[in-house]
Amino acid sequence: MQMQSEAVQPSPLEQAEAPPGRTPAKWLPIERVDGAQLSYDDFLARYMHTNRPVVLTNVASDWPAMRNWTPEHFKKRFGSQPVAIGYDRNMPFDTFIDQVLESSPEKPGPYMYRSFLHEVLPELLPDVIPQNKFAFPRRYASPLMLEKWRRPDGYLKLLIGGVGSKFPVMHYDGENAHAAITEIYGDKEFIVYPPEDGQYLYPKKFFQNHSMVDDPVMMDLERFPLLAKATQYRTTLKPGDMIFVPAKWWHAARALSTSISVCTNMLDGSNWGGYVDEVATDEAKASPKRAKFVRRYLTVAGRVLDAMERLQRNSPALAKALVLPGILAPASAEVAPEPSRQQLNIRIPTS
Repeated sequence: MQMQSEAVQPSPLEQAEAPPGRTPAKWLPIERVDGAQLSYDDFLARYMHTNRPVVLTNVASDWPAMRNWTPEHFKKRFGSQPVAIGYDRNMPFDTFIDQVLESSPEKPGPYMYRSFLHEVLPELLPDVIPQNKFAFPRRYASPLMLEKWRRPDGYLKLLIGGVGSKFPVMHYDGENAHAAITEIYGDKEFIVYPPEDGQYLYPKKFFQNHSMVDDPVMMDLERFPLLAKATQYRTTLKPGDMIFVPAKWWHAARALSTSISVCTNMLDGSNWGGYVDEVATDEAKASPKRAKFVRRYLTVAGRVLDAMERLQRNSPALAKALVLPGILAPASAEVAPEPSRQQLNIRIPTS
């Protein structure tokens, strides 16, 4: 799927400042829509169900986080408490914040991308209530999900980085998940590529959703010549903006200033088939028998969820009277329990 727009050409300054052997990329802007003027049903129909990225402005304005979350706030609140930065890296929170504030393009500091709030920072949950309706996790919140993937919070996690820092690798999210990133403090640049351009992004051999491309902004076309064929979309998030990154869309992010944001994943009928294929394939590596069970169960569960969601969409009064459809297939933030109001007894599998 291609979005029609006029490409932004690299400026003379960008061309002049490009490091030796690097070529600044041209790019297309991502559509921006005022979230205050967009209904949730329209968001689903126009973007999630068409696998189309969008930036929504003016979201989550009621969050205390929008008023309170600053680097100084975190440093004072958590002190030397250890916090997860990456998969296998922890740091004292105050040390981490100091390094974030000292970060620069020449010497980028650490980038936090593995701190799930319900697991490691539950104190912050009241600051992200009421939930952003456009980031509602949908089927992840269903009790029909197998326990390993049942996440009513949508894998809500905290992202913090300083100038020049970035997520460690360009990628698309696992489990065929959609993603929503809501900016709370500072500015962050997002670069995305459509799924069909994955052939030009040099996927890693053993991690097919990870790219070997080190910098999509200043491209190394000697190492990655096919990258010139890919269509890049780009945007800058400011506080109160949310980017919706559809399933299989490649993306990378870098902080343009000290940046604080939160991320969630979403799953529904629009990406269910790919989700079933991916998790069953992954399960087959350990147990073919388990993989068959997972695929059969999720296929049947998907049909039930399809029916329950369709009933809520087409006959909302009847669905509300029956109660069960909203419980089994919570279709929006309006009908689902607020996952940030209480600690969830859930963990991220590490193996």
